[in-house]
Amino acid sequence: MPALNATQPPFGLMQDWPLTVDRVLEHARVNHGHREIVSRSVEGPIVRETYADLYARARQVSTALLEDCVQPGDRIATLAWNGARHMEIWFGAMGIGAVLHTVNPRLFPEQIAWIINDAGDTHLFFDLTFLPIVEQLVEKCPSVRRWVLLTDEAHAPPAGKIPNLAIYEGFIAGKSCEVTWGDFDERTAAGLCYTSGTTGNPKGVLYSHRSNVLHSLTSLQRDSLGFSVDDVIMPIVPLFHANAWGITFSAPAVGAKLVMPGSKMDGPSIYELMDAEKVTFSAAVPTVWLMLKQYLEETGKKLPHLDRIVVAGSAVPEAILRSYEDDYGVKVFHAWGMTEMSPLGSMGATTPEFREQGKDAVQRNKLKQGRPSFGVEMKIVDDNGNELPRDGKTTGHLVVRGPAIAGAYFKNAGGNILDKDGYFDTGDVAHMCPLGYMQITDRAKDVIKSGGEWISSIDIENIAVGHPAVANAAAIGLAHPKWDERPLLVIELKPGQSASREDILGFLTGKIAKWWMPDDVAFVEKIPLGATGKLNKLQLRQTFRGYTWPEQAVAAR
Repeated sequence: MPALNATQPPFGLMQDWPLTVDRVLEHARVNHGHREIVSRSVEGPIVRETYADLYARARQVSTALLEDCVQPGDRIATLAWNGARHMEIWFGAMGIGAVLHTVNPRLFPEQIAWIINDAGDTHLFFDLTFLPIVEQLVEKCPSVRRWVLLTDEAHAPPAGKIPNLAIYEGFIAGKSCEVTWGDFDERTAAGLCYTSGTTGNPKGVLYSHRSNVLHSLTSLQRDSLGFSVDDVIMPIVPLFHANAWGITFSAPAVGAKLVMPGSKMDGPSIYELMDAEKVTFSAAVPTVWLMLKQYLEETGKKLPHLDRIVVAGSAVPEAILRSYEDDYGVKVFHAWGMTEMSPLGSMGATTPEFREQGKDAVQRNKLKQGRPSFGVEMKIVDDNGNELPRDGKTTGHLVVRGPAIAGAYFKNAGGNILDKDGYFDTGDVAHMCPLGYMQITDRAKDVIKSGGEWISSIDIENIAVGHPAVANAAAIGLAHPKWDERPLLVIELKPGQSASREDILGFLTGKIAKWWMPDDVAFVEKIPLGATGKLNKLQLRQTFRGYTWPEQAVAAR
């Protein structure tokens, strides 16, 4: 045994086993190689692939990227639905030290172009669905030197506007599987995901191999996602959204079967896969569960195989929670997190103290955002950073720290984002109870959250004030029966000018993403301003509290 230095604590004598994500897939190949990944392809058919197949094809992706001059640290972007091909790119890029950059296709093309340029992506892999978007991006994204369409030659469109276009199956066909994976430090960057840019330009969150592996181990705790080899998991939450809640790593880590829904996200299609593949676990935002609930009620179908679901992205409505648990026997868990947290922060697992109070108390408590798992430190602080009591009523700023929580943004956007103790301010206002349950009570920033996705009020306002008749504009989020919140655009017209609801919405059309479009427009004589000249949105929200949405707007969504 080495001699001990009396002035230092002794080092342990354990093996150095770097926490790189390629080891997750290596484990799945060796121990669960026969387990399936079932994908609804964009082309239509259901495609079946095993973890052993995924391993081999991902290594072919690695070889193809290396032969295309990809270097460690290069950013490899994707615009793709949930499917095995998308996972192949994840592991193929990360395995050789490149950075997998998932891009949200729901953003407006100008936003997507800004993000790709900021990341400096060298390659972009995309599904057939997004061909029209990519055709708009080609001339705006000079850093991308290779565009790869995720299909085969039989389904490839005629030659079009995209230079240096490769067809995925041809791009990897015949490539060697003999490639070195993971020969780098575990702190090497692995993935890049941008925030929604609700208070300015989006910011990149740069995950490391170490953070991804530790996040997966955290999520596998029983009081978190708690996967096992017995599970059949359908991640409805997209792989391009907040690291897919880590399921891309945690499922193969335990050998769980994966069922990927692809682009068909309607109630009948989701139910068909759930029933046929005997899905036991699924994760999605509340709007998905509302849609499926409506389909079940219309058809009288049941969920005999589904054991539990996780709801996140926005607060779970009580009606959804009670319906799934009482009518369909499915356990519902509320989760909370954010892109900067990889993303899981808390989970609504029930403690004995609440179970002793009965079912009604358990269900009421499940409406909170839950308790942090080991690996996430969480507290409530006042404006000066002093910790506040966990009494279930004192509210303050929610701050977090841990090994899978951002310490800085890509390119140091926004500067220092941690306090003196290394905590990250989530931007939410919340309280915590003595048992550690956290409940968000307000948002520190004036963003709108609709269907689990953030909508930038600032972007809508900045465009609206470009209308020749508009003097000022404010977008606020108001309660919506289906989408949690939807934007109401409040307009102050210039003296002597006139405009209608249709005029304003028509002016916005084509300038913002369709799902950002306000559901209604309200005209006021004067938009209130705060002491510093900023829009007083608190006063506006009070003015329009209880607002009734137009019937056509509710019906359309």
